[in-house]
Parts: sequence; C-alpha cells; structure tokens
Amino acid sequence: MDLSFTAEDLSFQKEVRAWIAENYTTELRARNAMSKNGYIDKNGMIEWQKRLHAKGWIAPNWPTEFGGGGFSAGQKYIFNMEMAAAGTPTTSPMGLAMCAPVLMAFGSDEQKAKHLPPILSSDVWWCQGYSEPGSGSDLASLQMSAVRDGDDYILNGSKIWTTHAQWADWMFCLVRTSKEGKRQEGISFIIFPMDLPGISVTSLPTLDGPTDNQQEINQVFFEDVRVPIEGSLVGEENMGWTYAKYLLQFERGNAYAPRLKNALAKTKKIAAIEMSGGEPLIDDPDFAAKITAMEMKIESLDAVELRIFSALSAGQAVGPESSMLKCAGSELQQDISELTLEAVGGYAAPFVQDTFAIAREGTNAQMATPDYAAPAAPSYFNYRKTSIYAGSNEIQRNIMAKMVLGL
Repeated sequence: MDLSFTAEDLSFQKEVRAWIAENYTTELRARNAMSKNGYIDKNGMIEWQKRLHAKGWIAPNWPTEFGGGGFSAGQKYIFNMEMAAAGTPTTSPMGLAMCAPVLMAFGSDEQKAKHLPPILSSDVWWCQGYSEPGSGSDLASLQMSAVRDGDDYILNGSKIWTTHAQWADWMFCLVRTSKEGKRQEGISFIIFPMDLPGISVTSLPTLDGPTDNQQEINQVFFEDVRVPIEGSLVGEENMGWTYAKYLLQFERGNAYAPRLKNALAKTKKIAAIEMSGGEPLIDDPDFAAKITAMEMKIESLDAVELRIFSALSAGQAVGPESSMLKCAGSELQQDISELTLEAVGGYAAPFVQDTFAIAREGTNAQMATPDYAAPAAPSYFNYRKTSIYAGSNEIQRNIMAKMVLGL
C-alpha cells in the first residue's frame, strides 16, 4: 500500500483548500458550529450540496459515467481530509451514498435516467425505509406488506427512525412481498414518492434537543398506499435482501478518521480554554491521558481505513471490513462526545431547548454558556445512536466473527 502523495495530489489539496475558503461561507460555518450531528437545516444542506455539485465534487465515489468526480484513491482521501479539517457540513447520504449505488447496480435504465441526475443535483431529497417497530437489527423480520393488486402494490405498515423523512421527496424502502420460504426471500426493494395518499410522517422527539430545523428522526405510516409496480420495483421481486446487504456496505463502510480528528481537535481547543484546579484542563494528567489514548485509536483507525480504501481503488469490494469500520468509528464518535462533555463541565448543565435555540438563531438574548459549549450536550445525546443505526454493533461483531474469524 503506497500512501505517499504525488505532485498532482498535493496540487489537488491546494485546490480543495482554496475552494473551501471561497465556498464555505460565514453563514454556513455559523450554522454548522451549532450542529449536534454534522447536519444543518435543509436549506443550508441544499445550498452546500449544490455548491459541491457545481464544482463536480458532490459524488466523489460515483463512476464518472453517472457524474462522479473521477477521483483517484489519494484524491478521495485528501478531499475527505480537507472537508473534515474545515468542519464542513455532512452531505445527506440517503440518496447520494445509499440509494444511488443500488440503482446503479440493480436499477433499470429508466430508473437510472430518472433518479440519478436529481440525486446528484440535490433537487430531490431521499429517506430510507428499513427499520420498523420490532424490526431493527433483525431486519429480516420486517412486516410492512406490499400486496399485488393488478399493476400496483398496496402498502400497509410503518417505518421508524426515518432520518429527515419530513424533508424527503422520495423513499427507498424494504417491503414484504412474500411470506413463503425464508424470511429473507420474501423482501423486495421499492422506491416511491412521499406525497402519495395514505403516507403520514410523525416526528419522534429525542433527548438531544430542538425539534425544528434540526429535527432528525420520524416514524412513517402507510395505510393502503397504492404504488405502481413498474418503475417502483428495483431489480427482481423478493430479491430485496440481496440489494439491502449491498447498500449496507456503503452505509457502514465510510471513512470516519478525518472527521474524528477534527472532532478531537475541537475538544482539545475547549480543554485549553476550560480550567481545572487553576490550570487549563488540557494540562490535567488524567484528561491528557484520555486525549492521547483517543489520538492513538484514531490514528490506528486511519491506517486501517487507508488500507481498505486502497484495496477499493484496486477494484476490490467492501465486505465484512465495513462492519469493522462501523464499530470502531461509531464508538469513537461516542467517546469523543463524552470527552467534549467532560471538557465543558458545568456549561453542559443549562442544556434546555430554548437556550440551544438562542445559539442557533443568533438572537440578541444572552447565552447561558460559551458558544462552543452549546452543542456539547446535544451531540453527546445524539451520538448514543451511532452504535445502533446501520445494524447495531453487536450484530456487526457477529458478522465479523462469522465472515472474518470463521466462527
């Protein structure tokens, strides 16, 4: 594995830095500074994603034939590293990183032509319909039904933990089309617009705070929703489990290290400001030891990610390694949020929705905490989810035990 950067890579790095300096506006920076999870409000996210699209950088992992960036392995790493170092907003993965790869691999030519361009341009917003009440990590137990009625499916059931469903124009969804044979053999992958009659979205308030522009998860209900089979069914009926596993490689197999480095750097800055026993917290031996341990874990993860993504650039597919990245990356996210909470100390206590709203809305009201402390508690609570979504880490360890260790 050769990790040295070429002259072309270093030139690209300068280009990325210059572009970020020009396009990551003061307003976007202010919005993102108050983010509890890397996302900002929908308008801000669309603005940022359209800027990336105009540059041709919105989908660095897409094939060039579909509008991808055509980056080399080194350029992909540099791009992610520079975006993370600048603290840019997270792009919505639902269309770009999850649904699109499935459509490219298994969708019809008509589906690709219809859906890929507006996904790329952020003109259409997507959400994911996987988990259900009682069917999360055991996704094969899902019960939402799609019953054939002539040329249509009739959908009944619900999906839960649906990120940004309140913003979504379309959903990609797993449904049960057969109860014969193994549970996995009766699942289909379908796509449909969210404005169909019979679909309703209910927000799910969470401990991490405000439910307006940063409202994140929802439950979606389906009552006799009629969906035309043609154009909605992706690939073959009852093959959805295969497509779902393919998609989860992309949901789980992301690079964590660059943004983890940025998050830890913010924590260190806070610890350099906050005092403990008359000295900056960063100088406290116990806290410094925690920081050092975290840095070593992140550097180790970074090396593993580089090895895996180097293999990807050589044409190898992501396999059980995606489970390893998901476990390590998600748990480090949680660990850093805990360190940040420890660093802000008592400033985390005034975490109430109206206080956090003041920080986000930029009003003239007096903040009860420094600006850097406002997102600490919301982020801590929000990141409790990371070891659960995309398949709980317990499930990921089962996958690694079977696929990697052969147990």
